Amino acid sequence: MHMADALLAPTVAATMYVASGITTGVSVKNLKMDEQTSKLPVMGVMAAFVFAGQMINYTIPGTGSSGHLCGGMLLSSLLGPYAGFLSMVVILAIQGLFFADGGLMALGANCWNMAFYGCFIGYFLIYRPIMKKKGGNVRLRLTVASVLGCMLTLQLGAFSVCVETFASGISELPFGAFVGLMQPIHLAIGLVEGVITAAVLVFVYQTRPELLEVVGKDNSAEAKLSLKSAVAVLAVAAVLIAGIGSQFASGNPDGLEWSLFGNADGGYSANMGLDEEEYGVSSTIADAAASLQEKTAFLPDYAFANDEDNGVGTSVSGIVGGLMVTAVAVAICFLGGFFKKKKVRA
Repeated sequence: MHMADALLAPTVAATMYVASGITTGVSVKNLKMDEQTSKLPVMGVMAAFVFAGQMINYTIPGTGSSGHLCGGMLLSSLLGPYAGFLSMVVILAIQGLFFADGGLMALGANCWNMAFYGCFIGYFLIYRPIMKKKGGNVRLRLTVASVLGCMLTLQLGAFSVCVETFASGISELPFGAFVGLMQPIHLAIGLVEGVITAAVLVFVYQTRPELLEVVGKDNSAEAKLSLKSAVAVLAVAAVLIAGIGSQFASGNPDGLEWSLFGNADGGYSANMGLDEEEYGVSSTIADAAASLQEKTAFLPDYAFANDEDNGVGTSVSGIVGGLMVTAVAVAICFLGGFFKKKKVRA
């Protein structure tokens, strides 16, 4: 669902930067009051995990499309909505700057569409109410919360993409037709993401239940792994997904690209049938953002430049990107003084 700059008018892009910037500020303010020091290593590892997960597109059968993990629900369930949102901002910024995944002018919109809904709407409207209920099967509730939360938040994110492009005045994208393509495909993508999210959260519940937001605060289940061991397992999983799993990603376009351009080459519908080279909004700001991105993206499209066989480049991109988001997330926590126990005055 990473938007390109061509989908946005500068005024709309600026509005989304303001909205995401305000949310970032609120998140920073709230994290300064957080004293759960165990979140620091989890934040670093899970940022890398989500970065790696976003590289693996899974095929949506019978459509010619694919989807990938967004990660907002997963991060907020483990870190809380504020740390989860900041982690997503780091992931999306690094993707745009160094891997040319999503436009730099569109970064504010991408943070809103892919991070805000999962980290805040999914958490406060779905995850927390379901997980605060006492008794019952916790694993089942985690699964229900994950699936419902991911499906809802991807629907909201997909609809926001449609509204943002409509507000940008792109005549090639009739609003009703675009919504009619975007919503169903992202419902299917959200279902798969919900299952993946549930699998990770159930693993955490079975190993270190106190790491789960809400659940960990009132849970009598015994931890089966030490914190270091649980974090190590997640870190190894992130490396394997980035280095090996990325080799098996679907070649089909993701939900947004599929809606815009279809997949006629694969024998499927052309959908909107837009020309990938001649669509969208042209602006001086977008051109400047594209020029900057060309200079900063050292592994564009997660591959070595001018390399027809992108296998090694993809694996290297996944591992390097994972290390980058981990380092930046941890650095931000240290610089901001997050997750540090406050000294008790005598």
